[in-house]
Amino acid sequence: MKFRIKSLPLDVVDLIAAGEVIDSLAAVVRELVENALDANATRMTISLWPSQWRVQVADNGMGMDLADLQQAAAAHTTSKISCCEDLWQITSLGFRGEALHSLAALSELEIFSRPDFYLSHFAEKINTESQNTTAEVLNLSSAREGWRGIYNSQGEVMRVETAAIAPGTIVNVANLFGTWTARRQGLPPLNQQLRAVQTTIYHLALCHPQVTWQIQQNDRPWFSVSPGTTAVEILPQILKDVRSEDLQLFSQELPLEESTANLQVVIGLPDRCHRHRADWVKVAVNHRIVRSPELEQTILGAFQRTLPRDRYPVCFLHLQVPPAQIDWNRHPAKTEIYLQNLNYWQEQTAIAINQALLISPASPSPSVYAQRTSKLLKAAETQGNYNAQRVIQPTDEWEPTTSLVAIAQVRQMYILAEHPAGMWLIEQHIAHERVLYEQLVDRWQIVPLEPPLILNQLSVAQLEQLARIGLEVESFGEQLWAIRSAPAPLAAREDCADAILELSLAGDLQAAQVATACRTAIRNGTPLTLPEMQTLIAQWQRSRHPRTCPHGRPIYLPLEESSLARFFRRHWVIGKSHGLA
Repeated sequence: MKFRIKSLPLDVVDLIAAGEVIDSLAAVVRELVENALDANATRMTISLWPSQWRVQVADNGMGMDLADLQQAAAAHTTSKISCCEDLWQITSLGFRGEALHSLAALSELEIFSRPDFYLSHFAEKINTESQNTTAEVLNLSSAREGWRGIYNSQGEVMRVETAAIAPGTIVNVANLFGTWTARRQGLPPLNQQLRAVQTTIYHLALCHPQVTWQIQQNDRPWFSVSPGTTAVEILPQILKDVRSEDLQLFSQELPLEESTANLQVVIGLPDRCHRHRADWVKVAVNHRIVRSPELEQTILGAFQRTLPRDRYPVCFLHLQVPPAQIDWNRHPAKTEIYLQNLNYWQEQTAIAINQALLISPASPSPSVYAQRTSKLLKAAETQGNYNAQRVIQPTDEWEPTTSLVAIAQVRQMYILAEHPAGMWLIEQHIAHERVLYEQLVDRWQIVPLEPPLILNQLSVAQLEQLARIGLEVESFGEQLWAIRSAPAPLAAREDCADAILELSLAGDLQAAQVATACRTAIRNGTPLTLPEMQTLIAQWQRSRHPRTCPHGRPIYLPLEESSLARFFRRHWVIGKSHGLA
């Protein structure tokens, strides 16, 4: 249902967060495009003439009739809310009724619009009621026509005339900040503003994948975004080094007390793509990118020890929650929100990312992941015994859960396994390292050493590091130190002293666990029997992050049957390939 544009009551105006709505070219584009999306537009054409401070946004949305066009740029007028209670039930992108009025004050504003929705609405109403009153006939006639409105600095219509346009709306903003030269001079350079415009459009395209975007600069094509069904089709158009097969989509309906919510996450697989900066960790709520430091940190934490050093993930998280759980009225740009039950959303986000990172088709249940995630969100605790050795302990657990069957060992470094879709080559050392690391995180245990190890020349920083990871260290003389405990996997090893020295330089507890797993894992060059290979494959597939080792290196190389068929040209027609046809 389409509501009429009308002025907001003063009590609603007083509650709306005040501030500058239009402060840049990007803000102009954002506000106009959000209005178009609220009008159900599926095609957007955005034209910019930066040196002229001119912007045009054209859409194929439902448009406005003459009455709405005359009200559109007045102060605090909107069709999206009407009372104070509506501020807590926001379902649209815009609701303040300030953007067009601000544009009228800061620029030369012109709007063309032709409604598409009212024609069938009025016709049905007239036919049903059989009351062809003069007013209804005039409304029906108005709905058939397009209109052009020119506004003064107060948002009042100075001139209205009919215009021949397709259904939808075209907004022209010219000479932006023309009477505010100090404002223009205080803005960033135009090239920076254009980058901000591009980022704004990319963010909106991710949240509205069904929309077609065409952007022009100085009457020439600049860039475009083709529509899709999910953000998986949009991200490769934005990040040119990312392919759709590098991405994984996970979507889940979540029950709430009186309704449901949807959580959707698109991740770049850590063995295929990552970034030098955390610039593509994006959070959206109800079709708008927002700033949420808590959820962003949760995303980064969920990718810990899956990426190379100083690399960051590609991740787009989209939450669609009941409007009553969000307070949008905190910032004019609507990028800062209050989200109820934030801890719950953090937990569900971590669970979703863990499930998206799996490679095994047999995924653990959400309750299992909830237990695992709670361990990830707090410091590791001592739980039970752990006995890790540089051998693979045979087990029969793999049989009902794995889709990989070990075939052979290649150069005593790689495990060749048959997969339903082809073959996989798995690097045995780092696969075992991933298994051991996650076991250590879940069951980190320090055991006593008898007799203690004696080390010398340890620095203050090394002593502090050993204490941080829970080792018992005592002075044993001048520059001599007695190490009376060690991580369980290292305690019985001949190179335990070397391992302790390595741990003293490792950093935090997590780094120590990585170093312990790396030193304990089987080495390349170690021969394995088929049962040992199969056991390692099963343990690795059940790990939380099986795609990469704790250092961020890819663990496996898939050789898909379709790729093999292309290489060996199995798609050829036999007769033609032999010259028989």
